[in-house]
Amino acid sequence: MRHLRSCILLLLVAAMVLPAAAPATADNGSYASIVGTWMGPLAVMGTQLRIVFNLSVADDGSLQATLDSPDQGANGIPVDTATYEDGILKLGINSINGEYEGTLDTASDEFKGQWKQSGMTFELNLKRQSGAIKDNRPQEPREPYPYKAEEVKYVNKMSAGVELAGTLTIPEGTGPFPAVVLITGSGAEDRNETVFGHRPFLVLADYLTRQGIAVLRSDDRGVGGSTGDYATATSEDFATDALAGVEFLQTRPEIDGKHIGLIGHSEGGIIAPMAALQSDHVAFIVLLAGPGVNGEEILYQQGQDILRAMGAGEEAMKAQLDSQKQIFTVVKTEKDPAAAESILRKLMHEIASTQPDAQKMTKEELDAQIEVQLGFVNSPWFRFFLTYDPAPTLSKVQVPVLALNGSLDLQVNPGVNLPAIEQALKAGGNQNYTVKELDGLNHLFQHATTGAVSEYSQIEETFAEEAMALIAGWVKTHSQ
Repeated sequence: MRHLRSCILLLLVAAMVLPAAAPATADNGSYASIVGTWMGPLAVMGTQLRIVFNLSVADDGSLQATLDSPDQGANGIPVDTATYEDGILKLGINSINGEYEGTLDTASDEFKGQWKQSGMTFELNLKRQSGAIKDNRPQEPREPYPYKAEEVKYVNKMSAGVELAGTLTIPEGTGPFPAVVLITGSGAEDRNETVFGHRPFLVLADYLTRQGIAVLRSDDRGVGGSTGDYATATSEDFATDALAGVEFLQTRPEIDGKHIGLIGHSEGGIIAPMAALQSDHVAFIVLLAGPGVNGEEILYQQGQDILRAMGAGEEAMKAQLDSQKQIFTVVKTEKDPAAAESILRKLMHEIASTQPDAQKMTKEELDAQIEVQLGFVNSPWFRFFLTYDPAPTLSKVQVPVLALNGSLDLQVNPGVNLPAIEQALKAGGNQNYTVKELDGLNHLFQHATTGAVSEYSQIEETFAEEAMALIAGWVKTHSQ
């Protein structure tokens, strides 16, 4: 898992700035019959990602295309090579190491084929669409806003070379206003925390600002307009980024410097307490689906809950748990990443040899998939997260705390984590905290049926209004 709220390796990544695509390769096929928008579902570990190819003809007569992944907020990714001959469509996307090949079934007007990426192969059938693919996201605000939205940049003085780019929304009126810094979950996130076609932080920022609370939301380091290297950072580094946001707000005359808080979602829920202990300027913190136990326990619980929701049997669940334990033991005990890499590579091949899906792969495909997984579990971020226990930090937090989680959260289990958060706060003598489980909400704070990851993109709601109202009311109460 790289992202607490997804626990899956998303195959497509949204890039804020992409290099210009090389000219698509022309061929002798007739393109008129296939020009347009084609979409199909890509099944990835219990969820479905919609893949969209937009096919057109360039001025020179060659076939050209772009790729969208609406469920991940990725649009307009250039396709570097595109051919269509004898009913076979071939598309190559260098930036994400992906390729598609499908054969047109004229009877159903559908391309039937496969998507390949990073050594993995998935069935992907594309059907023609009558127009642009747009999700109905009724909560997303539209300009003009009834408040000021300003693009800002500020420097993290604690981490050389990191400048954060974001959006500051300021309520109407003279102020000064209470303010919050939003902290994203794990994974390289933009300022809106875009995921599965939703932009939760855009919706939350809009709601809070309309309620008289200023909001700062920023791209993670190395993402969008922010500088720095995301790949080498850990939660401790992201805590300093959050504090840079607090210090920036302190310089703004519209902001009430005595009432600046942090709102962290998922991994952001362990970052916020870290940051709060390092600054006297953090007046309160809100933990949205934040962990209360160490990363290892989170991952075990998460894996079992998600497999169970997918309908997996006890044997499959036990096999995953056993595999996790073997891999995590190496990461914990072998402190040298280079030595761990060799051990993990061998171990992952041994585990794969017992899995039916892996046995269907070619050696090259299996090797490529293992390298992807290996790079993740041996990364600085994962090594830190796996053993980090948030309880000691939470027990030292004395500012007011609001901790919320949805009853259907399969990724940060509320029955495990909320009691742990409350116990840590109580043990430390914090006199002002509220811990609450919200019925029927998932990890993204949407009203859900099962809480499964596969539901996220299918739900039109981005953020339950009762959750946002609870947050806004609590922040205003603690900003008086």
